[in-house]
Amino acid sequence: MKKTCLGFFVAILLCITSSTAYAAAIQIKMDGVTIASDVLPEIKYKRIMVPLRAISENLGANVEWSNSAVILSKNDMNVIISLNSSTAVKNGEKMPLDVKPYMKNNCMFVPLRFIAETFECNVNYSKLAVTVDTKPFLIDGVQVKTTQLEYHMIMGGVVQQVYGNAYNEAIHHIFVKNKGEKVEAPTNYSWNLNLDIPGSYYKNGQYEFLDQEGNRLVRFDVYSLIRSFPSELLTGYPETLIHDAYKDEWFLFRDKAIQSIEHIIGTAARNGFLTTISNTVV
Repeated sequence: MKKTCLGFFVAILLCITSSTAYAAAIQIKMDGVTIASDVLPEIKYKRIMVPLRAISENLGANVEWSNSAVILSKNDMNVIISLNSSTAVKNGEKMPLDVKPYMKNNCMFVPLRFIAETFECNVNYSKLAVTVDTKPFLIDGVQVKTTQLEYHMIMGGVVQQVYGNAYNEAIHHIFVKNKGEKVEAPTNYSWNLNLDIPGSYYKNGQYEFLDQEGNRLVRFDVYSLIRSFPSELLTGYPETLIHDAYKDEWFLFRDKAIQSIEHIIGTAARNGFLTTISNTVV
């Protein structure tokens, strides 16, 4: 009788583990950071299924819905994933999926390994922990560890660091792709607001890309025109400039690019990829 009950219990257990079950104890770490999500990963047919948007954000992919399909895009890569389909399409080539994507709690769930490996990540399993290491981001052949950003207030300043290869790459990409025409350095520029001289620029952000040892590889400073003067005195002065500090070169820049960088930093902060090093604001 005991053997019969034991066999029945094992059969029930196998049924549960082979179907969909919450994986509340599963931790997913990307580049050393534990991913937090309102929707828990699940195990289905012995595959870890994850909410697509939560994982794709940290891979630096854009997400766009088209009918019952999702289009993931990053640089020159496009991946189309359709609900309840056993194939995905990567740059026009069909790729098999172990488990069909499905909707739950208004989220599309997809196989973690497929998404991670599609974006050239390494995936390792250890008991109930999954480690995802994204593709290293390099500048001139040197791996970037973090983007360090600094900004000042009227009283004090803040220094923060953004981690995650995808975030670092995305921020650097915006700087490089949105450089405008090369210009001469402005006559007056500073961390301080100069309200005495028209055409002065305020440094509203400094971005340094650091290697594994903390050495600076590249630095971009963002400057904004101080608008506290009559408009006729500011004719001909660009709104926004960036300074490539290591090359000592100045370029026109776009306000929308700054907004894009701020959006990326906000996403990194929400997902646990931003750390405050110092805060002296009073």
